[in-house]
Amino acid sequence: MNPIPGWFWGATIAFIVVLFVFDLFVAVRRPHVVHLREATLWSVFYVAIALAFGGVLWAVSGAAAGTEYFAGWVVEKSLSIDNLFVFVIIFARFTVPEEFQQKVLLFGIAAALSLRCVFIAIGAAAIGMFSWTFLFFGLVLLWTAVQLIRHRNDEPDVDDNAIVRYARRVLPMTNDFHGGRMVTHESGRRVVTPLLLVFLAIGSTDIMFALDSIPAVFGVTREPFIVFTANAFALLGLRALFFLVEGLLERLVYLALGLSAILAFIGVKLILHFAHENISADVPEIPIPLSLLVILAVLTVTSIASLIRVRKHPEERAHAIVVTVHRRDREESPEAGDETPTGP
Repeated sequence: MNPIPGWFWGATIAFIVVLFVFDLFVAVRRPHVVHLREATLWSVFYVAIALAFGGVLWAVSGAAAGTEYFAGWVVEKSLSIDNLFVFVIIFARFTVPEEFQQKVLLFGIAAALSLRCVFIAIGAAAIGMFSWTFLFFGLVLLWTAVQLIRHRNDEPDVDDNAIVRYARRVLPMTNDFHGGRMVTHESGRRVVTPLLLVFLAIGSTDIMFALDSIPAVFGVTREPFIVFTANAFALLGLRALFFLVEGLLERLVYLALGLSAILAFIGVKLILHFAHENISADVPEIPIPLSLLVILAVLTVTSIASLIRVRKHPEERAHAIVVTVHRRDREESPEAGDETPTGP
């Protein structure tokens, strides 16, 4: 793979910033309900942008870089589907009006991308310093794959989020959304609205997703630039994808199995790479093109099997999977269940 030129780094970062600012301008300037046609057009646009960027990267840095990018982007895009499940639960829990949902999604995506840059830098530094990093990443992914299966029927508990609980306790709050503001004035004092809690819930949940997705994408490439761009272009289209597939999500009843298989496959790939580099050159490695084919095949089979299953058993519904969220086993009284999630 040819080295990534410095000018390409700068141009890519500038392009991503421009895309995000444009997206933010469209979403915030005119808050509105996103209908299917608009969501479809934006989703097609962002998929086209991601694919076009892969083609440019292929031309600039060679076929190896292009293949690694496409594999990483597919991994991140597939894992981001579970983010959408959690977004649905958070919006429902906080009863967020539809016209404000895309605004908080964009702020959450910006926070997610910033946090993932930190994780990418840490991961790249660890790979450069410690030979056992690939082994560690592989074991993390295998553990996550097992947990996905174990918790495939669980729902994440938004109220158990430590950051949200702390914010409720220390911040003066209002139950009114105040036209989509996160901070406003009420009765002569500054207060935060439920939209800020939604933002905190989305941003903090993505930290847990990043702990799985960053090792996964390092499983298909060791180049930080490709890890960053695969994450960025997968996240940028997440807002439109949410409104496009919101109704379809609960029909993907085998999503947990598919994601588990992908993570386990990449975990094995990382462990084999560690063994090849540190134990014996005779240990086989899994090539990137094969990885891309396996990931695409798993996603295709999972989606088709899910739709067939739901057609035969329409009562079945998929669940969000956040295996790193601590779930409290508590019995709530009827009064507790009626409490508004946005009170102080």
